[in-house]
Amino acid sequence: MSLKDQVAIVTGASSGIGRSIALNLAKEQAKVVVNYNSSEEKAQNLVDEIKALGTEAIMVKANVGKFDEAKFLIEETVKAYGKVDILVNNAGITKDTLMLRMKEEEFDQVIEINLKGAWNCCKHVSRRMSKQRTGKIINIASIVAHIGNIGQTNYVASKAGVIGLTKSLARELATRNVTVNAVAPGFIQTKMTENLSDEIIESYQKNIPLSRLGNPEDIANLVTFLCSEKANYITGQVINVDGGLVMN
Repeated sequence: MSLKDQVAIVTGASSGIGRSIALNLAKEQAKVVVNYNSSEEKAQNLVDEIKALGTEAIMVKANVGKFDEAKFLIEETVKAYGKVDILVNNAGITKDTLMLRMKEEEFDQVIEINLKGAWNCCKHVSRRMSKQRTGKIINIASIVAHIGNIGQTNYVASKAGVIGLTKSLARELATRNVTVNAVAPGFIQTKMTENLSDEIIESYQKNIPLSRLGNPEDIANLVTFLCSEKANYITGQVINVDGGLVMN
């Protein structure tokens, strides 16, 4: 499943799921562009790890929720490597609270990063991939887009939007041999879940047929497959990685 000579952008790559995705792509010898918005140290550490795997990497600071910064990310990638083969829209934030307490800016911030950010990057990369007549776009959604979640009306709306974006763009780009898919993680062990109590985690696990939380690598493995030639006939799909929690 080699991705040698492929150029991959991973947004929000400096930690969590994005970090695992970037490392997994690097293990398949892709050249990785590490996008970050806050922690330069974490991004640099990731770049160093990727280079230690025997491939190339650069880091680009950009808030993908801003149209021009997303454009800058794509342009810097092309400047460095001459093309973009893979785009993984992973950047995302949460601002959780009940609707009665949620502020307008908390809704707007989540939509801007999670949904508008994905749209911005897709917008700026689509023309290039269309001209190449090849490309892979993978958007990171969430199972809560299927089932909803208390205290996350903003986050759920953003991820439901990502699913709609994925399906529509897949239809638009199919004739150009560009595939667009979404991966919907379930409850994954990240820094966010580390802050949850044992009781809450246990209640989650009771509803998961595989009886455990997922790992970032579980998401990264599927993303890497979707980036490969083995997934050339898959487009417009939303694939849950959730231990069986949501069975459509």
